Amino acid sequence: MQAVIMAGGYGTRLKPLTNEIPKPMVPIIDKPIIEYIIYNLKKHGITDIIVTLGYKPERIMDYLGDGKKYGVDIRYSVETVPLGTAGGVKKIADMIDGTFVVISGDALTNIDLSSMISHHMSHGKLMTMAVKEMDDVTGFGVVKCGEDGTITSFIEKPAHSIDKLVNTGIYILERKVFDNIPEGKYDFARELFPKMMDNLSAYRMSGYWSDIGTLSSYYLTNNYVALHPEPFGAVL
Repeated sequence: MQAVIMAGGYGTRLKPLTNEIPKPMVPIIDKPIIEYIIYNLKKHGITDIIVTLGYKPERIMDYLGDGKKYGVDIRYSVETVPLGTAGGVKKIADMIDGTFVVISGDALTNIDLSSMISHHMSHGKLMTMAVKEMDDVTGFGVVKCGEDGTITSFIEKPAHSIDKLVNTGIYILERKVFDNIPEGKYDFARELFPKMMDNLSAYRMSGYWSDIGTLSSYYLTNNYVALHPEPFGAVL
């Protein structure tokens, strides 16, 4: 199975940390966020990786190289104009062979990808979204679903919500999904998912996930990994 790491964002809310580097290169303890993501992908047997880039792409390309030092193969797609989450993945459709994982390059997680893949294969739908229960859902896509993963509603960044399951930006997709993504700028959460709700399942993830959207969450994430380094492969 292949993986696409979406690593093109500006990380505006993390300034000044992202003044000179893209958000996926911001360090957590001993290495950049994106390196933890690669560690988890390899842990679950996923070694064919494509990284989509936008802001300061050379900083990521120079650091990761071809991936050999991590025991994986890394290729890159650079967007000269932002294409959105789904548009950036559509751009590399000819590099994708079959079922594939999409994961945000600027969030830290130790999600059990093997379990998520098993869930995806069991329900027969084209897309699976990893969801996580959060106390504060501000700024996230909010999901309501049954115990079997059937999604009954999905609202992107609602002003208020009593529901606590959020979209983590981790997906498993079938190649057929490309038929529903037009060329150009397009978004998974705002445009694709509402159109394809009948072909979307939710996977309730356990383990840790942090969006690292603000400076305060960045420092809290560093503190968490310092206290729990083993699941992330951190060296202290």
